[in-house]
Amino acid sequence: MQIHTGERPFSCSECGKTFNKNSNLKTHMLIHTGERPFSCSECGKTFNKNSNMKIHMLIHTGEKPYSCSECGKTFNNHGSLKAHLLIHTGERPFQCSVCEKTFKKNSLLKFHMVIHTGKRPFSCSECGKTFNKSSILRTHMIIHKGNKPFNCSECEKSFCLKGNLKRHMITHTGVKPFQCSDCGKTFIQKRHLRNHMTVHARARTKLFSNQ
Repeated sequence: MQIHTGERPFSCSECGKTFNKNSNLKTHMLIHTGERPFSCSECGKTFNKNSNMKIHMLIHTGEKPYSCSECGKTFNNHGSLKAHLLIHTGERPFQCSVCEKTFKKNSLLKFHMVIHTGKRPFSCSECGKTFNKSSILRTHMIIHKGNKPFNCSECEKSFCLKGNLKRHMITHTGVKPFQCSDCGKTFIQKRHLRNHMTVHARARTKLFSNQ
């Protein structure tokens, strides 16, 4: 009946958010306590909700039960499918109140808003470095733990982040996917391309100043 009445009698003492079920309030409180009691048996990643852990487990099983009716692409959770469908519709329903830029996902809008606010509320307890997302902080903490679970199959070099392993693997394949739009030169890493682009930027600045 609370669905019909809209009643939400359970209130969070930390932020005031209300819920229609006490169990939902208890789950919400884990956000404030930082407790993440559900752990993945494959990689050890922890979650504050059992449902989130179950979705995460699909990464390891490879199961992707949600399929796009437009292009057939499959996903391991319904949220990812919904976000993907916006590619076909072109809809960008989330708009920045400061610069009016629009986004397909609310999470992307929230991440973008940090540009305007400059907030970096998540701080590393080891080195004091701050981050604008808790997920980035968790990834950063791996550096301090010294764990390097991602191993290269070619040279057995190991990395603490999967992204670092992917960038490293390019050195074995010889592929240079990042191409300069000005001169066509290609690079292994995006940051190398960005550094290279400053050469063209300086050249253009010099050209305009001499005119």
